Amino acid sequence: MRRHAEEALPEPDHLLRRWKAWELGENKPSPHYAPLIAATLHTVTTALFPPDDRKESGLEIVNATGMDTMEIMSRLQASSVNEATLQALRITVDRLCSEYAHSRPEELVVEGRRWLRRIVEMQEQRLSFAQRRDTLELAGWLALLVGCLEYDMGDRRSAEATRQSALSLGQEVGSAGILGWAHEMKAWFALTAGDYRGVIAAAQAGQSASGSHSVGVQLVAQEAKAWARMGQQTEMEDALERGRVLLDSMPYPDNIDNHFVVDPLKFDFYAMDCYRHVGNDRLASTLADEVIRGATDFNGFERAPMRIAEARITLGVAAARSGDLEGAVTFGRRALAGGRKSLPSLAMVSQDLAAVLANRFSGEADAKAYLDQLHEIRGTY
Repeated sequence: MRRHAEEALPEPDHLLRRWKAWELGENKPSPHYAPLIAATLHTVTTALFPPDDRKESGLEIVNATGMDTMEIMSRLQASSVNEATLQALRITVDRLCSEYAHSRPEELVVEGRRWLRRIVEMQEQRLSFAQRRDTLELAGWLALLVGCLEYDMGDRRSAEATRQSALSLGQEVGSAGILGWAHEMKAWFALTAGDYRGVIAAAQAGQSASGSHSVGVQLVAQEAKAWARMGQQTEMEDALERGRVLLDSMPYPDNIDNHFVVDPLKFDFYAMDCYRHVGNDRLASTLADEVIRGATDFNGFERAPMRIAEARITLGVAAARSGDLEGAVTFGRRALAGGRKSLPSLAMVSQDLAAVLANRFSGEADAKAYLDQLHEIRGTY
């Protein structure tokens, strides 16, 4: 805490009493101490202490606009578009982006493409300058979503073409967010392909294009992941700290389920990947437990199953490195069994576990069975 504080802190005995009281929940750290605690634990303030008045992330179109899907569609086909129709369309796009984490990509991509075509058709109607810009920006966000889904399903060529379309739309409307996420997707594609220099180039270009948009945090995180895989731990640590400070300076988002919103809990997910790769199993495992906790609601529903899968891989790697083959394979199989997968990302992360198993347990039947299962998945994209 003293390393991160700009002014002198109380004596150690006093700080220790305060810390124990915070751990026991007797009181909540003040705005002065909360960011110091977060920095000490290598995370961001709102990941540990979210605001009490944060909004519900679920969006109901009918409740918000008084229109169901069929009515929105019929209005989009009308000769003129009013503000109520545009607002309903904005909510629809937000809903689709919020379903990315847990919906089946084969189904969501169909709906995303359908709405994208409808927005394109709107350009033939009489729109004001502001309406045309708004609809093109919404098309850009939908193109990003569709591109992500195509890549999750292993369709790399289509994903890259869709990403470039989103980039063009972002340039046309001057959207820093769309530009940043289009570069982030390029960095993600490069990361899963093993092109780590390409990751850094795309991430840095995205940071220049995105300005103060929150996507800058994820771009820095992709850069950190690349540095970790290149064995450059100092650069990795520097990137993680830049990302942590940047995210800590941003307000808590309204809808943390939207795929194109960087929520504070996601930072632990980024750091987990980096520390797993550089061999800091203790910290990586701690962060993995936090990722699973934060991505699971009180009823046991997995809000972010792909994050949870990667966290289980991390726990499997730590188990394997400690000599626990049974635990490693159990975590690995649970990660592969999830219904919602990003095939390139899951294969990339699972390879970390595969490498440890092949090195330490090459003659074990359980390890071979897991490696065969992973090989089958890699062959599907």
